[in-house]
Amino acid sequence: MDKPHKKLEAWQQAIKLPITIYQTTDTFPKEHRYALTDQIRRATLSIASNIAEGAARQTKKEFTNYLHIAQASRSELDTQLEIALQLNLLPQQQWTDLDKRMNPIDKLLSGLLKYLKSEKTTSSYPSPLAPHQ
Repeated sequence: MDKPHKKLEAWQQAIKLPITIYQTTDTFPKEHRYALTDQIRRATLSIASNIAEGAARQTKKEFTNYLHIAQASRSELDTQLEIALQLNLLPQQQWTDLDKRMNPIDKLLSGLLKYLKSEKTTSSYPSPLAPHQ
């Protein structure tokens, strides 16, 4: 079975982020384990998961909705990492590095949404969604 989300560069970038996030949050004190740490981890997993779920939907409208949810999860993650920074759980340089990793995902999601809104888009999500090879 061909999995359409695996062709999307936004998904390919988003699927790498949880590894870094998990490594980062492993250093957080244990008292933050069931609050901030878990929230951060859920948000990062939600980004790639919603891209994948949306790509598997039957209509452009549904796909667009899931991409908006992925963007919202990205914003949630940004907020939670900012809180971790302000609580001194996350060093400034590490926050900056994570932000640099998340920015391309933002741009790819925005570009994908713009593409889906264009008149040219069909329900088959043609090759412009795939990364350049």
